Amino acid sequence: MGRNPQSVVQLRPVDLARPHGLSTQAVRNYEEAGALPAATRSAAGYRAYTPLHASALRAFLALLPGHGHRTATAIMRAVNDDAPEEAFRLIDESHALLLDDRRTLRAVEDALRDLEAATDRAGGTPSGPADASGAPGGTVMFVGPLAAALGIRPATLRAWERAGLVRPRRDPLTGYRVYDAADVRDARLVHQLRRGGYLLDRIAPLITQVRAAGGLEPLQAALDDWHGRLAARGRAMLAGAAALETYLRERG
Repeated sequence: MGRNPQSVVQLRPVDLARPHGLSTQAVRNYEEAGALPAATRSAAGYRAYTPLHASALRAFLALLPGHGHRTATAIMRAVNDDAPEEAFRLIDESHALLLDDRRTLRAVEDALRDLEAATDRAGGTPSGPADASGAPGGTVMFVGPLAAALGIRPATLRAWERAGLVRPRRDPLTGYRVYDAADVRDARLVHQLRRGGYLLDRIAPLITQVRAAGGLEPLQAALDDWHGRLAARGRAMLAGAAALETYLRERG
């Protein structure tokens, strides 16, 4: 078998760093983390890289946008440790997470369509019981009837209130929580987003936007942004896979 010509060519850290706008320290850090194979050292202790190291760096940088720093590093470390099956498992997990995010987005969009349809049927306010007693046609609700209408416990509504997601006023005579039409809308929106997989800390800024605009329209921009980010991740994973395949072939 002939000698690999890549093993003859020696590169300095700066030769790897410069094409990517990196510092030489970044290259050394990537090597120490296992994202690059170990470099040989000169008698004076200087690192000597090869075109194979340059290919590894390209693969690592291509994996970063789709998989994140931690997973990209783990993938490259597995490859450099001659454990490709572990690298493939990590890649599969990233793709599964992306698919789960896509399903969550679809569930959120379906839930919001249902809420918007309910709002339209009610003439601009959320449908369902809306007065303090739970009778339709009113303007306010107490915590019990609202929780029953949503199919949740009153304690859940109180937790949402502590998180700033709903802001009922207090009846001055009884001290009971009173939810007006906007509060009911917010509660229904939180409920739908929770069903779609949103965490409370991610719901808060969306609710703030809805309150500022007085309706659901601002959520469309957030959903479009979410679609864009998922599409970018998917394409980045494809680019990372191509660069990693090149590196795997060059490793032999």
